[in-house]
This record gives sequence, C-alpha cells and structure tokens, in this order.
Amino acid sequence: MMFWYDHDVSGWGWFGMSVGMVLFWALIITALVLVFRAANQPHEHTHTPAAPTPEQILGERFARGEIDEEEYQRRLKVLHAGPLSKS
Repeated sequence: MMFWYDHDVSGWGWFGMSVGMVLFWALIITALVLVFRAANQPHEHTHTPAAPTPEQILGERFARGEIDEEEYQRRLKVLHAGPLSKS
C-alpha cells in the first residue's frame, strides 16, 4: 500500500511544473506578438535614391547662378554630343 503514495509528486514538483508552464506560455505569446509586429511593420526601402544625372546637376548649377546661360548651353551641347573619341 505504501508503494502508491511513494511516487507522488511533491510540493516542489508542482511548483516547478507550474512555473515551467507559465514560462512556456509566456514564450509562446511573446513569439506570436513579435511575429505579428514584424508582419505588420511597413517595409523600409533599402535602395538608395538615384544619383542626379549630369543634365540635372548642370541645371541646378544654372538655377543657382553658378554658371551663365551661355556656359549652360555650351556644356549641355557637350553632354548631348556623347563621349569624346580618341584619335
């Protein structure tokens, strides 16, 4: 008859199982919250904005008054002529 009562879980065993169950569910709920937040975050663009073209840079310099209209037209013509060929 003593055999049946000898293998019972003690008070510390119940305490350990209770703490383990609370920690288990806290871990599951935390993981679900983190996954939900990550799924609902707006995606940030990782690419850098395109660099301005040479024509845009030339136009900005003309707009700021760094170059006059004659120089702007001359440089714009050179840009549209294409690369210089070596002879």
